[in-house]
Amino acid sequence: MRKRWLLILLIFSTLLQTVSAQEADLDPVTITASLNPAKTSQTGRNLIVMKGERFAQLPVHTIDELLRYVPGVEVQSRGALGAQSDIVIRGGTFQQVLVIIDGVRVNDPNTGHFSSYIPIAPTEIDRIEILKGASSALYGSDAVGGVINIITRTFAAKKDTEKTDVLARITAGEYNTFIADAGIFKNNGQTAWSAGGQSLHTKGQPQRGIKGFVESENISASVSHFFNDKWQVALRGSYDKRKFAAQNFYTSFVSDTAQETVTSFWNQLQVTRSVANNTLRLQVGYKNLTDSFSFNPRTPTNQSKSRLWQALISDEWQPTKTTALTFGGQFINKRISSNDRGDHSLNNVAAFVVVNQQLGSQFFIAPALRLEYNEISKVEVVPQINLSYRSGKLQLRSSAGKTVRDADFTERYNNYNKVIVASGQRLGNPDLETERSFSYEGGADYFVTGNLKLSGSFFQRYHKKLIDYVVTPYSQVPRKINLLPTGTYALAKNIAEVTTTGFETDIQFSKQLSNGSSLWATVGVVWLDSKSSDTLPSFYISSHAKFLTNFNVQYTHKKFAVSANGVYKKRQSQAVASPLVAKVSTDYIVVNVKADVTVWKDLTAFVEVDNIGGKNFTDLLGAQMPGRWLMGGIKISLSK
Repeated sequence: MRKRWLLILLIFSTLLQTVSAQEADLDPVTITASLNPAKTSQTGRNLIVMKGERFAQLPVHTIDELLRYVPGVEVQSRGALGAQSDIVIRGGTFQQVLVIIDGVRVNDPNTGHFSSYIPIAPTEIDRIEILKGASSALYGSDAVGGVINIITRTFAAKKDTEKTDVLARITAGEYNTFIADAGIFKNNGQTAWSAGGQSLHTKGQPQRGIKGFVESENISASVSHFFNDKWQVALRGSYDKRKFAAQNFYTSFVSDTAQETVTSFWNQLQVTRSVANNTLRLQVGYKNLTDSFSFNPRTPTNQSKSRLWQALISDEWQPTKTTALTFGGQFINKRISSNDRGDHSLNNVAAFVVVNQQLGSQFFIAPALRLEYNEISKVEVVPQINLSYRSGKLQLRSSAGKTVRDADFTERYNNYNKVIVASGQRLGNPDLETERSFSYEGGADYFVTGNLKLSGSFFQRYHKKLIDYVVTPYSQVPRKINLLPTGTYALAKNIAEVTTTGFETDIQFSKQLSNGSSLWATVGVVWLDSKSSDTLPSFYISSHAKFLTNFNVQYTHKKFAVSANGVYKKRQSQAVASPLVAKVSTDYIVVNVKADVTVWKDLTAFVEVDNIGGKNFTDLLGAQMPGRWLMGGIKISLSK
């Protein structure tokens, strides 16, 4: 199967090189990799940019679905249509990817399982920048495997630029599926604002005794105003609620018929002062999340409320044309109140400096240093350096740095306050130490034409005290107050050493063809190997794909468009508690297709088939993923 898939990729990339047409920009300006505006080829990092407009063009409906098909990103889904997904980049665990909105973190202090609950409407997204590899020197805890930066249209709005966009999409399909998306963006050159929402409902496909239903609502609005050439203020507020069947999301028990409801509010403020060669920016964010989880109708409901306060100030100064410096400081307060995990609070403060230096016309160097303090791990010094060299069509890049990650409240206190914890459940560990790792990578980008970019990267990460769940007998659990003496548990532990080695290749292609057609495609292939010093396998380290490839492709011809995306992954087998629970798939292929036709002016009709091969698969534990799913709908898109 692997040889067949590699042959398809080879043929596909060869065909792309033979197409001729106008050129497209595959080297956009980014701030995610270095905090200063720079071409991606100057950052020394492997970075993928996905435009927000892809939501309406590809067979996807939620942000985690879009990320599932981004080169180099592994999304381990537990349910359909945004119910829950874990995001993994370059192996490791789902907690090791940091998600930010316009530069401000949204990772929840309760658990990394909520990282894909991104509290903004899809229509508000300008682009998504996916930075692969170590980034703790810039962003702090969690930025181990990579960073996903959601950049919105309002916060990215330009002064003296006028634009109006309106989008509405209605989708209906099998299993009583109904999805409505709508959004508006307007910029008059001085004030930009946007508002959008998504309503998603489905009874879901049959599971073990229940149906995999999903009910979600998302509403967000933002405004940005330029008072003059110097001052800009941007503000956002959003609401996100998801209720879904959560069978075997966290356990592999036959008795698991769980349901879960996650509700979050997100508020964000940004104040920017720009003059000549200096930009001063203050960012403030507040997140309020409530999680209600019921294992089955006979068990008590877990109720958890988490809070995330943060403030970030940065000063970007460019003393010369070839030198840019960014200084900054950050404060984060994390809180949780839970009948399961207890009441806890944690403060974190940090200071950082980043230098972007151009040497000659082709060489770029970007060292960074972060000094971080929190009440548990105390002081951490986090350095990093990125190097880039461009000669003609060839770009060479390398990066090396330290990463850190603190345990979330679930890893520390899960099942801490329960009267009795049944055998087989997961236990938090208050004594967890901070993860530390050193990562390095080297790679090259080759711009075959202005329309085709080929990338390859080799990377290694040396982890110490990595946090993961390990099967542990009662006698070896440090805290036994509410445990059964005959029980065996999955305890959160610091694993002595874990080494991850990998190689990834990316293909990015975009062309506007001379006959009024266009072709856009991305392909990614990743090989990974993780070795642990622990003799017992830990859960999430062993769950990542050893071989992963994913792709997107869209062809448009006048009034007709066809698009497809897919993923193939292969990994080691995993045991489950009962043969009645779905077995975790060791390898699978899932392909989705969509066809659009313009029926009248700005009105488009479409039909979509997800998992067209009807593959029966699971990503984690026994959480059954949907089989073939037929949908269709209409879209109205206005722009001026």
